[in-house]
Amino acid sequence: MAKLYFYYSAMNAGKSTTLLQAAHNYEERGMRILLFTPQIDDRTGAGNISSRLGLTREAYPFGNDFDFYVHILEEQRETPVACVFIDEAQFLTAKQVLQLTLVCDRIGIPVLCYGLRTDFRGEPFEGSKYLLAWADILGEIKTICHSGKKAIMNARLDETGQRVTEGEQIAIGLNYVSLSRKEFALDQVSPIDYQPPAEN
Repeated sequence: MAKLYFYYSAMNAGKSTTLLQAAHNYEERGMRILLFTPQIDDRTGAGNISSRLGLTREAYPFGNDFDFYVHILEEQRETPVACVFIDEAQFLTAKQVLQLTLVCDRIGIPVLCYGLRTDFRGEPFEGSKYLLAWADILGEIKTICHSGKKAIMNARLDETGQRVTEGEQIAIGLNYVSLSRKEFALDQVSPIDYQPPAEN
C-alpha cells in the first residue's frame, strides 16, 4: 500500500537536500518521479527546488487552487509514476493534503512531503497541521539551536538581524533562525494568551 510521508524540521535542517537525494535515488533506478514546489516560493525562480548546498532541480509550481489528485492521475495515465515529492509542504491547503491521501489510497503512488511544522510565532501551518494528522509516516529531520539543544522552532529576523514577532504568517525572503523552544520563548511569542503566576 502506498503511504503518505511527512518529513518535518525547523529551518535550515536540510529538508530540500534530503528531498533531492531521495528523488535522485529513484531516478538512478530508472523510475519516474514528480516534483512539486509552491509558486509562492520564488527565491530561486518559480518552479525550482534549491538546497543550501547548491543543488537545484526544476519542479512543477503549485498554487492554492491546484488539484494534485487530478494532475497526478493524468500523469500516471500517460506514464507510470513511482513517487511524488513535495517541497515546502507547509504551504499546502487542507484540501490539497486530502488530495494527496487519495493519490496514495486510490492511485497507489507514495507521496513524500517535506516542510516546517510551525511559523515564526509557533503556530501550525495549515498544510503541516493536516499532514501531521493524516500522514502514514512522520519523520523528523533534526537540526541544532545555538544553545546546543535540538531546534524545533523558527524565529523570524528583520534586515538588521532583530527578532520579529508580528506580521503575516507567510513572508518569503526574510531571514529565519532555528531555535529550541526555550530559546524561542514560546510563551512570549505565541498568540495564545497565558501568563504564568508569579513565583514566590
